[in-house]
Amino acid sequence: MNHVRRAATELGAEEWVKPWSGTNGGNCVEVKPLSEGRVALRQSTDPDGPALICKQGEIAAFIMGAKVGEADFLLS
Repeated sequence: MNHVRRAATELGAEEWVKPWSGTNGGNCVEVKPLSEGRVALRQSTDPDGPALICKQGEIAAFIMGAKVGEADFLLS
């Protein structure tokens, strides 16, 4: 991955979404769509902290890999 880190505050407070929130007590990843298909990710409990910026192909590869179980090792 060739990603970039930025302060989440530089990206504004609007349009952050918690697509994976559930029963984890509010500790979840928030995402924000950016221009050119890029996606910003940040920790919901640290909205002023860093955000990881992924290119469209990177986030697509991660999501597709997770769907077919390639990230299951992270749960063990």
